[in-house]
Amino acid sequence: MQRRNFIRTTLAATAASTVLFHQKVLAQLASELAPFRNGDTDKLARDERFWLPIQRAFRPSPHFINLENGYFSPMPLEIQEAWIANIQEINGLHTFYMRRRQFDERENIRRLLAEFAGVSPDEIALLRNTTEALDNLIAGLPIQKGDEFIITDQDYPNMVEAVHMRAKREGIVVKKISLPLHPKSDEEILDAYARAITARTKAMLVTHVINLTGQVLPVRKLCDLGKTHNIEVFVDGAHAFGQLNFKIPDLGCDYYGTSLHKWLCAPLGSGMLYIRKEKIANIWPLFGDISTGEGNIRKFERNGTQPCSNHLAIANAVRFHHLIGGELKEERLRYLCHYWAEQVANMPHITLNMPLARERSCALGNVAAKGMTPMQLADYLYDKHRIFTVAIDMPTVKGVRITPHLYTTLADLDKLVAALKSLA
Repeated sequence: MQRRNFIRTTLAATAASTVLFHQKVLAQLASELAPFRNGDTDKLARDERFWLPIQRAFRPSPHFINLENGYFSPMPLEIQEAWIANIQEINGLHTFYMRRRQFDERENIRRLLAEFAGVSPDEIALLRNTTEALDNLIAGLPIQKGDEFIITDQDYPNMVEAVHMRAKREGIVVKKISLPLHPKSDEEILDAYARAITARTKAMLVTHVINLTGQVLPVRKLCDLGKTHNIEVFVDGAHAFGQLNFKIPDLGCDYYGTSLHKWLCAPLGSGMLYIRKEKIANIWPLFGDISTGEGNIRKFERNGTQPCSNHLAIANAVRFHHLIGGELKEERLRYLCHYWAEQVANMPHITLNMPLARERSCALGNVAAKGMTPMQLADYLYDKHRIFTVAIDMPTVKGVRITPHLYTTLADLDKLVAALKSLA
């Protein structure tokens, strides 16, 4: 009994010390930001003095300018250190942690994440990424031969292939629609979906922020459209969660999948699935589960041993996000994107494959140069200017994706603009 009490006391002291350390780090950053805060979000988003301490919270490579932050977001140093401390503690405790602590702490993270998303903890599953979240939905929705599933020509390939797999195995009908790169109104997007709907349409995939171009779709209106026709709408929120300032109920959706390692800056391999409580029982889990309960969101987490160190650091990522503020973070990311895009928009040798309207864009952008393939442009930017980007060479979008982050400086973006100008 004494030995058991000693272990519990030691573990509690170690955990408390780690939490105190990270609280001090965030408190120091908060004190550095405090003198610059005011009520004008738009002005603060453009105040470089405010963002300097936040830029210092990251540690990007000094060997090149990274403008490809769309794959995943780097963790600020405070989150990195918390994550490493989690790994060390879990490895030290070994199976004691896995059998005695992981489940309670997982539920704590579930509650924190649910509060952040504005939903119930019983509607949140902790997964590894958006693909895993949406594959549960796509594979688990009860549909049959002849039923229709609407996708677009700009949805993420993993989800598109999951839909086509069901078509190949079960004979459902995949209807692919085309979305405009520069829509003049929400109605133009809504009409593209509406024209594809028939009495056999059972589901449609909606991408909140398109990964190719950064275009923000009118998710609320699309979800309303689906409900009008009794269609299940699966929302791909990979690039929206942590980038745009919203709560899931704002979208009016019943299903939402996202990757927390993107704009929330959680560790790589962190994801989330939301299903409205009343809909959970309707979806079969991707992995086998018959004992958790049909209406229990945890049935989607029956995927083997979990990366507990990742889950614990989600709490640090949420705290870092709140320290900046969701509205301000969104505005800063939009400002960085528009800073470079607006300077090159009217160059005759440059094409922007992205909308610039405020409500249709935020952090991600896409640019093409006349006479160059996407890969040639990406190679030119890196080889000649040490600017790292990613080539997007799809039938609907051909260009280079540009994704600055909170650590990106205006000087970095000035170099991008100069590099694009030099192609004239």
